[in-house]
Amino acid sequence: MTVHPSLQNYADAWTHSIEAIAELVQPLVEGEWNRATPCPGWSVRDIVSHVIGMETEMLGDPRPIHSLPRDLYHVRSDFARYMEMQVDVRRHHTAPEMTAELEYVLIRRARQLRNETRQPDALMRAPLGAEQTLELAYRMRAFDCWVHEQDLRTALGVPGNLDSPGAYVTRDVLLEALPHVVAKEAGAPASSAVVLDVSGPVEFLRTVRVDAHGNGSIDGAPSLGPAVTLATDWETYVRLACGRVRPADVADRVKTEGDEELAAAILAHFAVTPN
Repeated sequence: MTVHPSLQNYADAWTHSIEAIAELVQPLVEGEWNRATPCPGWSVRDIVSHVIGMETEMLGDPRPIHSLPRDLYHVRSDFARYMEMQVDVRRHHTAPEMTAELEYVLIRRARQLRNETRQPDALMRAPLGAEQTLELAYRMRAFDCWVHEQDLRTALGVPGNLDSPGAYVTRDVLLEALPHVVAKEAGAPASSAVVLDVSGPVEFLRTVRVDAHGNGSIDGAPSLGPAVTLATDWETYVRLACGRVRPADVADRVKTEGDEELAAAILAHFAVTPN
């Protein structure tokens, strides 16, 4: 690959996850494509359709012209409507059509990576007509593919890759959102701290500190006397932060200490992926 060095980790993580996705779905029979996944409203076919659609957008292909049905209960925002277009247009595609299109997109994207000469700060198309840097686009594709790989693994009963390169990209993406969750969404008091202690294949401890002005920041240093400590395992953290489960569904896997009301508020706003 010839991508810029700051893009290489994201390119490697994306490659690892999307190849795992292709391997997972290649042997599936027709009925298995309809299995529900933890991603709200999406089947195995829908997730693969989404991945294909997003990769074609990275390639600069035009978006499909398609009218969405009005009865899709999980589509509740403009962002979700945008994402659903690439999914719904493929809802009646057969298993061979799905695997063939995924394979073709992978070939084209691998070629694009080999020939990539743009700088990380180059601007490109983002969802809803916005612009994003190439680095952000690479990062979000690595994140998105790993999370959806895990959705597929859950649906198909094939666990794995919880500590693959995409897992670490996902950790960093999700942790970036945590100061806003704690300080703004949950309303943690000024000059307080909240500790997140995650165990398992990807293990880390982070402290969110709320300053005197109510703004949050995050670091890896422990806090003496935090307002709340949340302890859970890596898989549960991902499922909560990506909106795959509600806090009540995994209450036995999340240990809280300190201010119970604040802990409940943090968990209530823990899901940070758009829907």
